[in-house]
Amino acid sequence: MPEMPEVQGLADFLRTKLLPDGGPPAQVSDVEVLSFAVLKTAEVPLGALQDGPVTAVQRRGKYLIITAGGVHLVMHLAKAGWLRWSDALKPGTLRPGKGRMALRVRFAATEPGGDEPGFDLTEAGTKKSLAVYLVRDPAEVPGIARLGPEAFDVDKETFAQLVAGHRGQIKGLLRDQAVIAGIGNAYSDEILHAAHLSPFANASKLKPEEVQRLYEAMRAVLESAIDNASGRPAAELKDSKRRALRVHARTGELCPVCGDTVREVSFADSSLQYCPTCQTGGKLLADRRMSRLLK
Repeated sequence: MPEMPEVQGLADFLRTKLLPDGGPPAQVSDVEVLSFAVLKTAEVPLGALQDGPVTAVQRRGKYLIITAGGVHLVMHLAKAGWLRWSDALKPGTLRPGKGRMALRVRFAATEPGGDEPGFDLTEAGTKKSLAVYLVRDPAEVPGIARLGPEAFDVDKETFAQLVAGHRGQIKGLLRDQAVIAGIGNAYSDEILHAAHLSPFANASKLKPEEVQRLYEAMRAVLESAIDNASGRPAAELKDSKRRALRVHARTGELCPVCGDTVREVSFADSSLQYCPTCQTGGKLLADRRMSRLLK
């Protein structure tokens, strides 16, 4: 799933294409909905995007927002969605309901007879969670309305209060978008590894020095990930993320810090990875369906 650093990378990349320095802003020329389930709103017509040029490309949490014609195209890529940019889309329309294609946004050529750039939203797999909203205010999107503050907007004191007030496991707190926006499964694994904390540690029982370590790890991991994504074209972002991860999705590989084997805990529809030596004092975490530590 794309998380805050990758969505920020997409926003930065699209900004260079749609709001180029020294050039005119892009103008939406057409929007094709290719999967009827992807568009979650109906009040604002798609044609409203053509009423004016692109004026902003932003990110909020894991949401990507393009503003044009006074309305906002809000995209949430979910677990298996992605954005694919083309400097020259082929002419003609596509047939809905075929393959991975969910939405195509086409922009006007910058010169008569020139190529029309644009992007496609695609989604792999059978579970269709990719969501697109067209709204007059991003706060109209339920997921955005529920978001907590961005990770970099949370100071040490506020973070300590959030941790102390959470009655569940620390990994759950990091992934809770209503607490801190933008962190998902992958970066919560990376943050906890950097902080040397078990994903199953009870948040409210962490010691002050552990909370401090966690806060510093959160900022360091996310800053590194954003730096890694910065300046990359959309086509490279997913692979660059995978290469940079130290424990997430690296089950069976060696921990780059201590050399122990990275382990996994599986859930019904996801999994987490951790290093026993770095994070759990050498203990192996049981499958969470057993709800206990192996002794």
